[in-house]
Amino acid sequence: MLLSNCKRIVFKVGTSTLTYKTGKLNLHHLADLVRVLADLRNAGLEVVLVTSGAIGVGVGKLGLAEKPQDTPGRQAAATIGQCELMFIYDKLFGEYGNTVGQLLITKSDVDDNLRRDNLVNTFEQLFAFGVIPIINENDSVAVDEIVYGDNDCLSAIVAKLIGADVLIILSDVAGLYDADPTENAQARLISVVEKIDDNILKLAGGASSDFGTGGMITKIHAAQIATAAGINVVITDGSKPTDIYNILAGEQVGTMFCGKK
Repeated sequence: MLLSNCKRIVFKVGTSTLTYKTGKLNLHHLADLVRVLADLRNAGLEVVLVTSGAIGVGVGKLGLAEKPQDTPGRQAAATIGQCELMFIYDKLFGEYGNTVGQLLITKSDVDDNLRRDNLVNTFEQLFAFGVIPIINENDSVAVDEIVYGDNDCLSAIVAKLIGADVLIILSDVAGLYDADPTENAQARLISVVEKIDDNILKLAGGASSDFGTGGMITKIHAAQIATAAGINVVITDGSKPTDIYNILAGEQVGTMFCGKK
């Protein structure tokens, strides 16, 4: 399916792509991703980045062995990690002449009509200014999101809010397989999913990262939200940001979930 006419694109990057197992930032992956997204912005595309990693980066900066199990601990780690994330994003995007703006969103921002309208208006003004919005859940105050939520679904909600043409989810796997590739060497990548049914849902497993909250199942749920709004979704390997060019050129990379017409 050709995506070359896309104008407005939401990207979601997960903790496992942004950080090492130590919780410290993977600057190699981060720098490569920023370069590609900055290049797309320079080409005139409207780019939104939904980023995970605040808690994971906070854990690394604090020197903790693992993510705190209690909500206040995770909230505290998020406040520290979010500062670090935005500092790095601002620095890296700035090297390519791009300006970024931070939006920390909670569920109530989307559920409340007035706040949702204000949020959409802010997005539109940021696009008019040529800014790249960088989005995260407001983990420091949104207890429900920290316990139950994930940025995969947040990215789909954002894509729906702003009428994006495509949502590209950058993961620690190449896409959706017909079996668990970590357990079955014969597992095959599913290139295109026309409809998300019970069979597709059964293929999804649990979280794969010690520092993240998601997994393939949350990505499938995100795809359900976005495709229901007519938005195409691609899940692909986040360690290869230059594949984004191939995706937007219409080449088959990762798994494409087709938006409903």
